[in-house]
Amino acid sequence: MAGAFYAGEVLKGASFAASRLDADILIHLTERDDHAAWLSGDLLSPDAVDGVLFADIDRDWAVVRRAIGACLPAVVLNNPTDEPFNCIAINNRKAACQATGHLIAQGHRRIAHIAGDLDTQAGQDRLAGYYDALEAAGIPREKRLVRKGGFLRTPARTAALAFLKDMAKNERPTALFAASDVMALEVLDTARALGMVVPEDLSVIGFDNNLHACGRTNLCTFEQPIVDMARLGVENLYQMTLGLAKLPVKVLLEAKYIKGKTTTTIH
Repeated sequence: MAGAFYAGEVLKGASFAASRLDADILIHLTERDDHAAWLSGDLLSPDAVDGVLFADIDRDWAVVRRAIGACLPAVVLNNPTDEPFNCIAINNRKAACQATGHLIAQGHRRIAHIAGDLDTQAGQDRLAGYYDALEAAGIPREKRLVRKGGFLRTPARTAALAFLKDMAKNERPTALFAASDVMALEVLDTARALGMVVPEDLSVIGFDNNLHACGRTNLCTFEQPIVDMARLGVENLYQMTLGLAKLPVKVLLEAKYIKGKTTTTIH
């Protein structure tokens, strides 16, 4: 679900830009684990395409070098780097720090985190942002308050049960930051199934502002400008094909806090 949401938003933003620029987009879907197939011989030909927009490369910079080596302009989405590559990304780390900091400001000290897919930069950065906020507030890290959810429902529910059912009552978290809305919803469902009241017994913040997943839950979350990121990616790539862009292109977009009804202040 989380992957489908991200892909849909990227396609929406890229399509908006391509339509305005009267450009054609060739969508190439690949297996995530088969990096060797990410760029076929046909795609590496400047006679076939004018440039490549990578939606997410899991930090496999070799594939970007292959495109550059074939004299193809390339822009990478959502993988910020100090390498001299063209990148347009969302500041996941800062937003995750803000999410956790919001819970700390409400008085919470035992804050759990369900991490996303830690093979992705987004998952890694959101975990790092969670730790940044704890460190800034002088709250020690606790390994058992962090569990992997992989942006998936079932692992997130397993993590929620570990936090809310398996821990002794006086050791349970009073708040939880989930690295995606899909996982946050599993936390809400699990808490309510255990007879807990949100946010009185547990404050919850998600990430994505995925309206398809959240429905009418009034979840506190962070909205990613994914559509804008993809739009800027196509626009900058277009400028690069004309030789008009100042390289390297480096853009870091900020996520926006969406106030809901799933967190509260404790004393």
